[in-house]
Amino acid sequence: MTLVGRRPTAALQDLLERKSAGRRYLKAMVHAVDRSGSAVPTSFIVSATGTVTRPSRLGSGLVDIDLDHGIHEPLPEGAREIWNLWHVGRPTSPNLWSGYARAMRDEWCRAAVIYHPYAQPERPPGRTYELDGCHITDVEGFYCALGEAINEPGGYFGWHHQALLECLRGEWGAAPPFRRRWHHSNVARHHLIPGYDRPSYDIRGWGPRVTLEDILADLTDAGITVDLR
Repeated sequence: MTLVGRRPTAALQDLLERKSAGRRYLKAMVHAVDRSGSAVPTSFIVSATGTVTRPSRLGSGLVDIDLDHGIHEPLPEGAREIWNLWHVGRPTSPNLWSGYARAMRDEWCRAAVIYHPYAQPERPPGRTYELDGCHITDVEGFYCALGEAINEPGGYFGWHHQALLECLRGEWGAAPPFRRRWHHSNVARHHLIPGYDRPSYDIRGWGPRVTLEDILADLTDAGITVDLR
């Protein structure tokens, strides 16, 4: 990985001037910067040693720093396209995620949670949300569609089991209990079936698939009424 156009602080300059490689080790969180210049913390972490420092072409006093490692979880190929959407502004059209494969749908949810407005007012219990199930061919698609059903295009409402349970406890846009109409549920019923799978977000290996029945059980336990259509 190369850090491009970095303005070295006194602490970073001291680190880079150390002769021992072990003393040039750094650990940092990667932030995303949107069009307004606002920095948003991500879940990406860099742990590496600075190997080469040189003047940057981006401006006087700036440096480029070569690191001997990249981020802990490299982005899937093509992820830049998704992050660029949030860079210029939150997606405004529904189902833009539908043409992506599983790993990219997972990346879509990662961007959505990072840019989720935490100051967003909680909607009161008792509402009904419409879920478009046309493209729920995998569990990642379910989370993309659920985020849009609750919080509009580009919205977030979980991206794996534990995250969904956290959202169902409130403060993520919809307070349970509420009702959800799941349109075209036959798509999920056909695809979210028992078997074994390797989730795109889980590098540990294979495990039981998340089925439609698993999802319905979680929602029912949280007081969510689901109307399959």
